[in-house]
Amino acid sequence: MNNYQLSINNYPLYKDSGVEWLGNVPEHWQVKRIKDLSFLQSGNNVTSEQIEEIEKYPVYGGNGLRGYFSRYTNEGDYILIGRQGALCGNINYASGKFWATEHAVVVYLKSLINIKWYGEILRVLNLNQYSLSAAQPGLAVDRIKRLLLPVPPFSEQKAIAHYLDTKTAQIDRKIDLLSQKAKLHSNLKQSLINETVTRGLDKSVPMKNSGIEWIGEVPDHWGKRRLKDIYTYTKGYAFKSDEFIDFGTPIVKATDIKQYRILESTSFINSSRIESYKNVLLKDNDIVISTVGSQPNIIDSAVGQLARIDKKIAGSLLNQNTVILRINKKEIDNKFLYYNLISKSFRQHLDIIARGTANQSSIKVSETLEYRLFLPTSQEQKAIADYLDTKTAQIDQIIQIINAQIEKLKELRKTLINDVVTGKIKVIE
Repeated sequence: MNNYQLSINNYPLYKDSGVEWLGNVPEHWQVKRIKDLSFLQSGNNVTSEQIEEIEKYPVYGGNGLRGYFSRYTNEGDYILIGRQGALCGNINYASGKFWATEHAVVVYLKSLINIKWYGEILRVLNLNQYSLSAAQPGLAVDRIKRLLLPVPPFSEQKAIAHYLDTKTAQIDRKIDLLSQKAKLHSNLKQSLINETVTRGLDKSVPMKNSGIEWIGEVPDHWGKRRLKDIYTYTKGYAFKSDEFIDFGTPIVKATDIKQYRILESTSFINSSRIESYKNVLLKDNDIVISTVGSQPNIIDSAVGQLARIDKKIAGSLLNQNTVILRINKKEIDNKFLYYNLISKSFRQHLDIIARGTANQSSIKVSETLEYRLFLPTSQEQKAIADYLDTKTAQIDQIIQIINAQIEKLKELRKTLINDVVTGKIKVIE
């Protein structure tokens, strides 16, 4: 196996590529259009009902593997470009026999081209910028066919591909290890929350059976309450899309609620109309829950995503398929309740009451509020909430440091690929 390394000096001679984003390229490299090197064609339609978890051939859509099917459209090694959705323009590879859906563009090479080199130079082009619509992005295939690429001789394409395989694999291993480390800390945080909201801080107190299998024992002096006895609720309002404008009062949608936080709003309504919708105006410390979503094991889009409203989000309006929970008992600590709602126990309750298909599930508010939790004294509630605030903040800081390291490695990976495939640095044996 060949060993490849970066030369200390770059290519001896460069020339103007004539392409603004590219600048100079090695003198002996050519500049060609995508259509000169390959033919692009969308895959074939297959319904979600036809896709199985276990079948003979993999099915690839715009964002990678979707499942399996009994037939195939292609055989061999191919580059796939996402054609629709938020990730349109992304690059994937497929090998062997597979089915490419209509949401993927299959790249058919016209001449002797190294597939890995070609896939990575296409990735550098950031094809997502050539999408046609902001609402439902779709790749402008006719436009990208005319884009110009720097093309080295085949021997250099091969060397670049081998080098990138080796170096990106090394970076990916580091990213994977750090991701595992972040996940371990995230699991530790979740376990800490689960343990503390059901066992308390004093491990010496007498315990009793909770009567709930996944909770087990709880302190004997803790009482049991249903959420319906603690919270009042308001369903989100079904705003019409033609009411939305580019600036104004933000609208929080069900899809904006992800992993205990609210994503930045992309829809707004005229602020002068707030009075008409004041019943769905979010306040500090409100809890919002999505009542629609996907199957429970898809973590960031599962039905029942929830978040606690802070001062940054307060003043926004809540859209349909969501519900506001607002505490009505002064003797109950708001933060303690929030930690209960992000515990494994409440997630288990939501998964049990969810109804629907794998792609679209829903929960009823009435069933959600039947959830029973165990409450210590007011003083214990506050002590538990303060303890979890401190401990989870420490864990979050560790996770944040790890994620920063991951982002640096991802940026290094991106820069390395860009510099090598565009000829900024040279790969030699």
